[in-house]
Amino acid sequence: MCAEEMQGWTVKMSTPSVLAMVTVFSMIPGGVLSDMRGTQGLETQQLAQGPTHLHRRLKRGWIWKQLFVPEEDPTPRVIGQLRSDSDRGEFSIKYILSGEGAGDVFEIDEYSGEIRTLKKLDREEKAFYVLQAQAINRRSNEPEEPQSEFIIKVQDINDNVPQFQNEPYVSSIPEMCPTGTTVAQVTATDADDPMFGNNAKLIYSILQGEPYFSVEPKTGIIVTSWPNMDREAKEEYLVVVQVKDMLGLSGGYSSSTTVTVSLTDVNDNGPTFQHHLYTFAVPENVAVGTTVGRIMAEDSDIGINARMTYSLEDLEESSTFIIQTDPVTQEGVILLAKPLDYENKRRFVMAAEAVNEHVDTHFLPLEEFRDRTTLKIVVEDVDEPPVFLTPVYEWKVPENAAVGTTVGSVSARDTDTVNNPIRYSIDKRSDTTKAFKIDPNNGTITVAKALDRETANWHNVTVAAKETKQNHLSSSVVVFIKVLDINDNVPRLARDYQPYICEGTQAGELIQLLSAVDPDDPVEGHHFYFSMVPEKHINPNFTIRDNQDNTAGIMARRSTFTRKDRTQYLLPVVVTDSGSPALSSTNTLTISVCSCHPAGHCPTGGVEALALSMRVSLQTLLGLLVCLVTLTVLSILMLMVRRHRRKQQEGLEVEVKELELPETVSQKVLYYGEPRCGGEDLDFCQPVVPLRPHPRRRERRLRREDIRASIRMSLLREESRLIGPEDEVFKQFIMDRLAEADQDPYVPPFDCLRTYAYEGSGSPTGSLSSLESSTFELEPDQPVCSPRPCLVRLTPWYGGQDEDTF
Repeated sequence: MCAEEMQGWTVKMSTPSVLAMVTVFSMIPGGVLSDMRGTQGLETQQLAQGPTHLHRRLKRGWIWKQLFVPEEDPTPRVIGQLRSDSDRGEFSIKYILSGEGAGDVFEIDEYSGEIRTLKKLDREEKAFYVLQAQAINRRSNEPEEPQSEFIIKVQDINDNVPQFQNEPYVSSIPEMCPTGTTVAQVTATDADDPMFGNNAKLIYSILQGEPYFSVEPKTGIIVTSWPNMDREAKEEYLVVVQVKDMLGLSGGYSSSTTVTVSLTDVNDNGPTFQHHLYTFAVPENVAVGTTVGRIMAEDSDIGINARMTYSLEDLEESSTFIIQTDPVTQEGVILLAKPLDYENKRRFVMAAEAVNEHVDTHFLPLEEFRDRTTLKIVVEDVDEPPVFLTPVYEWKVPENAAVGTTVGSVSARDTDTVNNPIRYSIDKRSDTTKAFKIDPNNGTITVAKALDRETANWHNVTVAAKETKQNHLSSSVVVFIKVLDINDNVPRLARDYQPYICEGTQAGELIQLLSAVDPDDPVEGHHFYFSMVPEKHINPNFTIRDNQDNTAGIMARRSTFTRKDRTQYLLPVVVTDSGSPALSSTNTLTISVCSCHPAGHCPTGGVEALALSMRVSLQTLLGLLVCLVTLTVLSILMLMVRRHRRKQQEGLEVEVKELELPETVSQKVLYYGEPRCGGEDLDFCQPVVPLRPHPRRRERRLRREDIRASIRMSLLREESRLIGPEDEVFKQFIMDRLAEADQDPYVPPFDCLRTYAYEGSGSPTGSLSSLESSTFELEPDQPVCSPRPCLVRLTPWYGGQDEDTF
């Protein structure tokens, strides 16, 4: 067997610490030492097997220098050297460095194998770097040594301040706790290397808080060092704890923190009254439940340890006062439990005690948790109103009691020592009917007016008693007076009965069931008796049967009742009560004979009932009603037609009005409206529209006077015989009228046709001919509703006032 020759790295060590080098080698997997041990074992085995295949193995290794670098060193420096044992100093070996930080943090001299730093390092950021080294033959470019891994470790320096965790620190302990009670634990950390030197070894101490507290130097546990700390003396403490690294040696860093320590309360104090005697004054007229006063026992504790209960020890056992504990203020509230009377008792003396609800005998004996004091309550005199001997009076009086009868007496007295005289009166609001009156001196109430139980069976009268001297105080009492019943009302039927008997009723049948009422209220109850008025002859038609239960029935004696014979019967009924003396009344019933339905029901409403009341048949009544309705409808229709014709006639009338014209010219104006169909004697329709007042009437009149004067002057001239419709004067007159009509905003809202007639040319006797122009031109768009020619009344042209004609 031939053993392959393995080349190795030769380690050349320098003088640095052995501990550091051991650490480095222990962190190299498959390192040189293990390789050497493996080689030695292999050689031993080969020697044991014999000299047959003995080959000598050459072991080469790296030559190392120190591979540690201190942190925070800004100066680049050589920290170690890697060298192969095949390196003879001829620079034939090239060294290559790779791995963490190669080229950035570390670099290697490819000829000598020296490793140097490029920048300062921080151990707290990275504690070590893992790199790989190679040795390459420059001639053959082949590895002289296999690639080997090594570690560069950053050495720690004390460059970090210890920091407290979980700040702020707050703790509480009970007061009066023993020495050594744990308060809290503070914890600090240091970012330096705890495995290198004393950089991260911390020591705790107290800067503030002694002698009450102390701290364990290594653990930071704070404990009490002062016995029986009292919360009532001081409730809160501030403890300042300092921590140092390097075991507290000089040159290290330190920091501090504050621990707030509060003392919780325990029941180590009992209640204590500040005074041995408390005095209160209270008026005698205060109401029950009124607060008389408050007392307070001081207790230095708080919370449930200060809660207490108050009690009264009434030496006289009158139970006039009680005491309660105010849950908010822990005061004892004294309340009045019974009414006071200055004239009977003017002073009360009692003892009050306060006791803690929660006691703790670890700190005080049981009797220390209670305290006592004395209360003195003085009653003050108050002028009080009169007091009635009885809070309520109740009397009875018969309703037939005579005026002046005594009903009863009220009595009141002044409880004050002065004992003022009293006058009595009745409140008018309680006795509006003035049925009673009272003697103002002795309080006797008598009947002042006749009573009627059926009107008012109870009278609630308020009687006032008023002092006649000093403050004139008054009080009142209610007097209930019950009016007793006597038999003073006659009985009557319960309602207005309207009995009827059917035509086919048989003898002995029940016609009507009767009952009675009586306003009286006898003690034994009502009992009524029903009977008929005694007559010489027995009633052949009806009889009354008393049922002995305050009801009676009207019975038929025969069977031959018909409406043809008789429609109604009168039956007197006598109702008698059981009073003493007995009273009675007679009620006359009208019994009608009815043509009943098959079921025996007599109609009481509608047409059928009306026919029966009129004693006619139903068919006859219905016929009369139909005739009456027909006549009514015809009358309404005729009235509507007549009214419609009248409206049409009024709408179709034509109104013609004559307007004011000059004296020498005949001027007529015709108003017309839109034609409508349906006129009886007229061919067009005309709404009557009044003309609006013309504001320029006076101005027009003046202008017309000027034109009239011009016409007269023209007629006086020699050529007046030649004046005609073509003359300039008449043309100007027509143009002026046309302009006025076009520009006038006050004209009616319909067209107006004006016709001017010229007659003769200066005849001295005047012309007797009629108007030549009587034709009216309608608007081309004027709608025509009748094919007949339009006719216009010309009465205004020929009647009325005479006109000057030219």
